[in-house]
Amino acid sequence: MEEQGEKKTILTYEGLRQYEEELHHLKVVRRQDVAQKLKEARAQGDLSENAEYDAAKDEQRDIEARIEELENILKNVEVVVEDEVEVDKINIGCKVLLRDMLDDEDLEYKIVGSTEADSLQGKISNESPVGKALIGAKVGETITIETPAGEVRYKVLEILRSAS
Repeated sequence: MEEQGEKKTILTYEGLRQYEEELHHLKVVRRQDVAQKLKEARAQGDLSENAEYDAAKDEQRDIEARIEELENILKNVEVVVEDEVEVDKINIGCKVLLRDMLDDEDLEYKIVGSTEADSLQGKISNESPVGKALIGAKVGETITIETPAGEVRYKVLEILRSAS
């Protein structure tokens, strides 16, 4: 039974593919690897002081937890079709070119759902302070955002489909 108001996970096709591949790898490869490690550790006899057995059990627990997490993400997913994203205003699934008005430098971000966010790759969450402030903005607008590091001002220079 689905909980009422259960939050959908918003993903791009790229994010969906990555999660599906990780889930497949965990189920097919990693589970088998750990089962083999457990079998070898059991063959050594006494399990009470067997570090290999304990390590394999810990690894198995971590794998099963990640599988459960991925399955929960994927069972309630909404995929953003990046080729169909409207580019008249900023939304999930688009790339945006911004001018940082304080540092006078140009920045490029891809707006994604929170589970896909990765600031090192320029992917910011629609739920982050910057992402929230940018959603709905149009080319030419200047947005002022309060961040933990202080106030920042961005001018929206361009909005693109991220698939382009």
